[in-house]
Amino acid sequence: MDLGLKGLKAILVGANGGIGRVVAHVLSAEGCDIAICGRSQDKVDNVLSEVAASGVKTYGEALDVTQVDAVPAFVDKAAEALGGCDIFISFTSTNLGEDTDAAWEAVIQADILPMRRGIAAARPHLAKSDNAAIVCFSSTGAVEEFMGVQPYNALKAAVMNYSSSLAQALAGEGIRVNCITPGPVMTEDGPWPKIQAAMPDFYNATLANMPSGRFTTGEELAKAVAFVVSPACKAMTGANIVVDNGYTKRTQF
Repeated sequence: MDLGLKGLKAILVGANGGIGRVVAHVLSAEGCDIAICGRSQDKVDNVLSEVAASGVKTYGEALDVTQVDAVPAFVDKAAEALGGCDIFISFTSTNLGEDTDAAWEAVIQADILPMRRGIAAARPHLAKSDNAAIVCFSSTGAVEEFMGVQPYNALKAAVMNYSSSLAQALAGEGIRVNCITPGPVMTEDGPWPKIQAAMPDFYNATLANMPSGRFTTGEELAKAVAFVVSPACKAMTGANIVVDNGYTKRTQF
């Protein structure tokens, strides 16, 4: 099936590694022009060189997403460099794993506000697109108990609500908004290889809760994202799509 992504412009915040990097690969393979940012210029340059092999236009820069003006400025420069914006996704995230003021502040500053600021900056560019799509990233930690009381889980639940509200508010502008809720995802440069080495008991307990006996791969998740943002999925907006390889056990209405 042709997803209709060829020639579309994707702006990806925090895609210099992990899930974001794999999404950049999959979208570029489908013919999307790609703009990314991240903390490390070396990593940004590496991902850009990888996706450029698909023959697409690229743009990237290193920045600190916790700075108020950083993400909006990047979005505007990326839209200018690519010639527009059809797809916007923010991947930035952090998790201190504790219920403290500092942990709440860290998630808000590194995860929630970059997403909100990026969407606000992308909105006028997306409004000019015939295939505008936003994806907000949540987590299965928002829907079932995971690693105890912590702000990451609570604030990822808020992302679901925010995404749903945005879908209603922006539908009249032709902008679709959906939420992707992954379970544990294995990427070569993501957190789970480090967890496997440093916390083998926790890693093995998590793996034991996978009915398939394996983690979701980054490419599997990225392909789901590619479909959701594609013109082939144009009727879907306001949805929360769980991609977790059966990790959560709730009935998903």
